[in-house]
Amino acid sequence: MELLDGKATSLKIKDQLRDEVSQLVQSGHRSPHLAAVLVGDDGASLTYVGAKVKACEEIGFVSTLIQRPASTTEDELLQIVKELNENQDIHGYIVQLPLPKHINEQKILLAIDPKKDVDGFHPENVGRMALNLPTYLPATPYGIIQLLEFYNIPTEGKHCVVVGRSNIVGLPVSILLQRNSYPGNCTVTITHSRTKDLASITRQADILVAAIGKPEFITGDMVKDGVVVVDVGITRIKDDSKKSGFRLAGDVHFESVSAKSSYITPVPGGVGPMTIVSLMKNTLLAAKS
Repeated sequence: MELLDGKATSLKIKDQLRDEVSQLVQSGHRSPHLAAVLVGDDGASLTYVGAKVKACEEIGFVSTLIQRPASTTEDELLQIVKELNENQDIHGYIVQLPLPKHINEQKILLAIDPKKDVDGFHPENVGRMALNLPTYLPATPYGIIQLLEFYNIPTEGKHCVVVGRSNIVGLPVSILLQRNSYPGNCTVTITHSRTKDLASITRQADILVAAIGKPEFITGDMVKDGVVVVDVGITRIKDDSKKSGFRLAGDVHFESVSAKSSYITPVPGGVGPMTIVSLMKNTLLAAKS
């Protein structure tokens, strides 16, 4: 078993990005500028946005963080989106999800200028991805693809089973893995909460992508020997033995599944760091376009 080390891989990609940003600035262009909008005080969101801001600093980006209280109205957030769309100094921006329940996420995402949608969630960019046209790829699926490529994981003709059908991970990663390219050319099966006898399907997987948000749901008896496992989930679980009072768990029961895997992502340190560098790559692309 070998770890698909997203942390180490992302550091190497950051080095490449830092060089590209330096060359861009030396050629007379402005540094890429990424903005992030954070509404409320969700702990995981605060952590993610903080990591994104830090990554910007490390590779020479300019970053702007716009924080608003959970009481922010939908109209107020739409106004912020409008201002970011019109701000020529900002190349790309994200609105951190989840949003407070009184705000319609879809309405907000639709209001984002597709040319600045470096999260790759706007329908125009999703459609371009589905047609294999140049676009901003959704950050987490893009990170998964880069990780498979970095480790030279064979994908052509492989059966990939995706557990979860969200618009953020499950659906887009299934599209990317079946494209006529590398990594790609997989035969892809998408499973979800209505799938019958899930374990009989996951046991067929050469590559398994778990993205359901249920801690340690995939267990060793649900996979075959030699499987490549990409664990997208990350959930805080109460653990009094830890100083923090909790531990982080993925959607995969690491101990039992890793014993049968050829490759597996750790949690944390797997997909998460790759998501952040993918966002950086999208922002650099926006700055160049």
